[in-house]
Amino acid sequence: MSTGHIVFAGIAPHPPIMVPEVGGEAISEVRGSIDAMSGFTERLIASGAETVIIISPHAPLEARAFVAYHDAQLYGDFANFRAPETRVQAPLDKELLESIRRAASEENYEVVYVEGYNLDHGTAVPLYFLQRNGWDGPVVALGYTFLSNEDHLRFGSCIKRAVDAAARRVAFVASGDLSHRLKPSAPAGYNPEAHLFDEEVLACLKECEPSRIATIDQDLRRLAGECGYRSMLVALGTVEEAEPDCEVLHYEAPFGVGYLVAQLARTRPTGDQQRIGQTRQTQERVEMPEEESSGDSDLPALARRTVETYVREGRVIEAPEELAQQRAACFVSLKTLEGDLRGCIGTIEPVKPTLAQELIANAINAATRDPRFPPVTADELPRLRYSVDVLSTPEPATFEELDPIRYGVIVEDTAGLRRGLLLPDLKGIETASRQVDIAARKAGIAPGTPLRFYRFRVERFREQAPIQTATSDNKEQTNGK
Repeated sequence: MSTGHIVFAGIAPHPPIMVPEVGGEAISEVRGSIDAMSGFTERLIASGAETVIIISPHAPLEARAFVAYHDAQLYGDFANFRAPETRVQAPLDKELLESIRRAASEENYEVVYVEGYNLDHGTAVPLYFLQRNGWDGPVVALGYTFLSNEDHLRFGSCIKRAVDAAARRVAFVASGDLSHRLKPSAPAGYNPEAHLFDEEVLACLKECEPSRIATIDQDLRRLAGECGYRSMLVALGTVEEAEPDCEVLHYEAPFGVGYLVAQLARTRPTGDQQRIGQTRQTQERVEMPEEESSGDSDLPALARRTVETYVREGRVIEAPEELAQQRAACFVSLKTLEGDLRGCIGTIEPVKPTLAQELIANAINAATRDPRFPPVTADELPRLRYSVDVLSTPEPATFEELDPIRYGVIVEDTAGLRRGLLLPDLKGIETASRQVDIAARKAGIAPGTPLRFYRFRVERFREQAPIQTATSDNKEQTNGK
């Protein structure tokens, strides 16, 4: 494995109202930010990141020490925002956290561990959208201090050194909102000059000079009442030696608080310098071996064993060696014996080295992180049945080449920022036009927007026998749509 390094760095907002279970109908006001977090996650995953570090202004605060959540399983919910059943959970990358603590100590910075705390909303909101859009890896969750701006930049440099010494690729997410004083109705009151802070941050990014953020007038920063500046400083410290690759994915302020989704830097493992969404990473087409296509229920059995082990023991099983040579995206669906959907998560393109690892990750997410359902409990396990949809590599297609019975579809706007997916052979979807309309609507793409199309085949495995395409009783899936 190659030496680790920061492969992606970005800025993410954290208003709980963005979470559909919290915001309800009000999410229409922040739809741009929600959609931008999909593109943000797509870039993060495409960078090859294996661990995500999130730093939040709302973590437990120490005046002179950085804080790190230290539970083996990081957990958060939105009970404080009237949505207690909406939860996030991720394993802690303890090895990387220890490396960060050592690197910080060498520069006389203290990292204090806290245990038994639920993740703050500044961490939980970005993590919710990362996981909803396909991220399923370990996390390090940090909080900053009352130390100087220079100290936060230097702490970012400590993180970079720790990551460089680790055998993993890491993405860094600076959680924070910009000015809180943009409208008379804003939660921190109104200041007519507050917009200047947001405009300055946006200018730094649009001109791809992110280091200028560190030189923003501090009186202006205080006047704005922001809560993301120090998060951004730490992020800048992690990428100060990297070539900046900035992009403002979205900015809005519907409630008088500036919400920014932006990229600071990223690595493209394939060397492709085009924007995400305009090209596809080169991947070998996966063909299921004949004995798998006509065999028994190996894949659903693996999904069952994965979920039952994880729910009962909190342990992720090892991937079986017989699937080690295959790589493919897949969806894992859980249904009750009555046929009601109980969870479904999947990936459009493979993010794991093997199909087995992809299936295991998606099965755990389907059981514990589908935002529509609470996590599966041990009592439910005997009454669940499993199916696995294995996706072929998406291929470009014209509208005339689409077939909603034979092929699933992926639609994208021409900017590559919004993308929606629909599986094939769904009840009531008999025309390509209907299939495209639904996929585009799910992605938040406005009618009449120019689109690109990709099609893919689905091979469905149930607990008895595989079927070549998804069947008509298939419910709409959650991830990547």
